[in-house]
Amino acid sequence: MKKAIAICILFLGYSSTFCQTADTADISIKQDSVLIFYHKQKIGEALLKKNGSTYTINIKKETIGDRVYQTIVINSDQKIELSGNILGTNESIACESDPKDGLKFVRQVIGPSHNLRNQAVYERKNDWLISFDDVYNKISVEPIVLSNNNIRHAFSVAGEEIIIRIRPHYYKNHRGLHYFDPSTYIVPDKPINGWCSWFAYFNQIDEEKIRHTADVLSEKLKPFGLEYLQIDDGYQQTPIGLPETWLQPNKKFPSGLQNLAGYISKKGLKPGIWTNVSFADSAAAYSNKNLFVKSKKNEPAKGNWVGYVMDASQQTTLDKLVSPVYHALNQQGWKYFKLDALRHLKYEGYNSNAAYFANKKINRDEAFRNFVKTVRKEIGNENFLLACWGIRPELVGLADGCRIGNDGYSYAGLAQFNSYNNIIWRNDPDHIELSDKEAYRSCTATSLTGSIFMLTDKPEKYESSLIEAAKRSIPVLYTQPGQMYDVDPSRSARIEMADVEMSGSGPRVFDASSTTTTGLFLLEVNKTFENWMVLGRLDERDQKISFKDLGLNDQKTYLCFEFWTKKFIGEFQHEFFPGVIDSSYHCQVFCIREKKNNPQLLATSRHISCGAFELQNVSWNNNYLEGISKMTNGDDYTIYIYEPSGFNLQKFTCNNAEQISNNKEGNIRAITIRSPSPSVSWKLEY
Repeated sequence: MKKAIAICILFLGYSSTFCQTADTADISIKQDSVLIFYHKQKIGEALLKKNGSTYTINIKKETIGDRVYQTIVINSDQKIELSGNILGTNESIACESDPKDGLKFVRQVIGPSHNLRNQAVYERKNDWLISFDDVYNKISVEPIVLSNNNIRHAFSVAGEEIIIRIRPHYYKNHRGLHYFDPSTYIVPDKPINGWCSWFAYFNQIDEEKIRHTADVLSEKLKPFGLEYLQIDDGYQQTPIGLPETWLQPNKKFPSGLQNLAGYISKKGLKPGIWTNVSFADSAAAYSNKNLFVKSKKNEPAKGNWVGYVMDASQQTTLDKLVSPVYHALNQQGWKYFKLDALRHLKYEGYNSNAAYFANKKINRDEAFRNFVKTVRKEIGNENFLLACWGIRPELVGLADGCRIGNDGYSYAGLAQFNSYNNIIWRNDPDHIELSDKEAYRSCTATSLTGSIFMLTDKPEKYESSLIEAAKRSIPVLYTQPGQMYDVDPSRSARIEMADVEMSGSGPRVFDASSTTTTGLFLLEVNKTFENWMVLGRLDERDQKISFKDLGLNDQKTYLCFEFWTKKFIGEFQHEFFPGVIDSSYHCQVFCIREKKNNPQLLATSRHISCGAFELQNVSWNNNYLEGISKMTNGDDYTIYIYEPSGFNLQKFTCNNAEQISNNKEGNIRAITIRSPSPSVSWKLEY
């Protein structure tokens, strides 16, 4: 391990520039100002208010392995304040850089974050992280969106010791994701909401079942935001291997794949399809030995679950065995591609035959990427590519999403890889089954974290009341992590072990586990007209919720509304007690809004975000509370209003809508409307 240390000490009144290499920040100290440049572009500017005190500045750069740490320490004999701006693109995020004491929860954010826990800024476009130590300091970071959509993060840090940390190539080097190059790709900001056939039918699918499912989904869930129908294992010919085994389905699909994709599309859904990277046809493998990795006996290498190992380091292999499959599927109209058995190609295939690649002087990870690059090229960037299964650090930048754990829904994975979601790719916790116990829990966790949302029930389930869990959780909204660390780092800290595994027979130490590591999932909603929070609670381990832990000002009063039961919990300062979870839902979702001195919107019924999906505007002016809401055709829409004492409703009006009910209990008024119009303006006069 190599270490390189550079230290520069500057005293009051001393001017100097501390220059680094191209891959580190340049720090300039002039008089009482601090300037930070990265790739010759200014990313930080600050002024020190010393109030007549003396101070010293100590600057250090240290390189450990491929991780660069740059630190600025300002010491004084009394309290000083550093204030200024961190300048970022529209991909910069105000965030937490390191875990704190208190409640453990997964925090995702919609819009620029104003959370009081924030003490850092992460810039995805250039992969740098700037943070301020907050052990003894008072810190504020306030994002301001500029006219060119860049973001200026105004900050203030006060204390006798101020520590600034700069971590260049944060995800690439500090987090060990060496293929992360954010300049080459973005994570699509349109979340995935769909259905997969696997747990519904396993490999017993047929054309009639898929068509019937398309009929039901189109009627029951498409209006609420479900978009994709993905067929899984069971349509292909066996033994799989040659392109025709994928492109010419078995006798259970007599009309062919293109016809089926067309039927799904006509139902207003986007067709998705499963394939894998295995090759099981021994006759074809031995007839085309040159296309496969060779064993020590110079025969086509074979491994569990992957069969004969296709050699993606050879263009001929890609041209004959890979490109034809995905080019044709794309032409047929498939829009979502679940690429399975990737772990087996890497472990049983390439890692287990490392000597083969070493003898050819070929990087086996590059060969592995070649396979997926070919798939990506043939399906196009406009279609969604899911890497499956287990964490695949080698495929960063190629896959839009990644199945982070084993078969079966992974609550824990949402906390073990929360910092990856919509920065590296979109996390897939696996398919959601609307069971009596798990329906509301899994829908809640998936929606509040902005993860991939794929149902997997037989269509009859969507005739039951449990469909409500899915209806209110989709569409999943686009979020970004509020934490640049994983709440449970036990898995991501071992990610380098993916290079040594030679068997993918089950979850490995770096794959997401299944049991929950925290029961709290926080969604911070930041709109131009209002900011609020939505807190999901999946179990009763945390009996008290501190507003300070959530990043709120605990000196203020907050209104709490439970979404699933539609109950007003009360108004609180400092903390609230969520109580016993209703056994009908097995979880709770609290909408938390700061109390105002006038009537205010408390929540809405359409979506688990309590308005983030459909509210286009809400305002209070001259004794009028008014708003604009997007409507879902055929769905009754309820707005919940908190009315302080002394305010009496005179009139409620709404355009293009029918009022179904208007009831008040205590301080809470519930008004339900129905409308075929896609947008409704509503107004309450007091």
